[in-house]
Amino acid sequence: MTVTITHCIFDMDGLLLDTERIYTEATQKVLDECVPGTRFTWELKSQLMGRTAVESAQIVVEALNLPLTVDEYINTLTEKQAKMWSSCEVLPGVASLIKHLKAHNIPIAVATSSTRAKYELKTARHQELFALFDSVTCGDDGDVARGKPAPDIFLTAKRKIGDPPSEKCLVFEDAWAGVEAARTAGMHVVWIPDPNMLKIYEDGKKVESAQEGEVVEPTEVMVTMAAFDPVKFALPPFIKT
Repeated sequence: MTVTITHCIFDMDGLLLDTERIYTEATQKVLDECVPGTRFTWELKSQLMGRTAVESAQIVVEALNLPLTVDEYINTLTEKQAKMWSSCEVLPGVASLIKHLKAHNIPIAVATSSTRAKYELKTARHQELFALFDSVTCGDDGDVARGKPAPDIFLTAKRKIGDPPSEKCLVFEDAWAGVEAARTAGMHVVWIPDPNMLKIYEDGKKVESAQEGEVVEPTEVMVTMAAFDPVKFALPPFIKT
């Protein structure tokens, strides 16, 4: 049965932009300085994706027993990242889908765990594309009380684009915490994980939620946004040329 979608909400890091590469490289640089020989593994990275900066920092500092406070870790990591954000690029299939939805008057929103300041840095070279979104919600916005996997950010984004029924909303995510958040919000979700993430989460099959102990499952799993077929969600089809 076709799912009928009227509104779309997009995560940003690792979904619209290739910023996850920068997160990995910057984090490894911090580890090389603080705990030489320690690798930033995908097992650990998978626990951070989609979460707020403070939550992610707490996990890393505790998991690796770093000789830094959470604030010191965040400041060191932020300094390294700031020098690298300008190199991030738009991921495959993103621009064509965003322009397609905009052309057909489908409300679209960004819902990112990034702070507003980091959002501005990451999107500086891609302002024309991000100007197409009807709203942008960031992790440090005052109306987002909890980070993913809580549903707050998606519910806030939904309100900003007309507050449609949750079942009419389609979320695009690369992080499992984001999948959990979207499902908790009652929304459909397309999961587009890094291949390394997909291996950790059983190739996209049902996975137990870390929050509720319930089974969570994406609506659809794909390896790139370029593979997305809007017709499956009752959205306007791409025009074949």
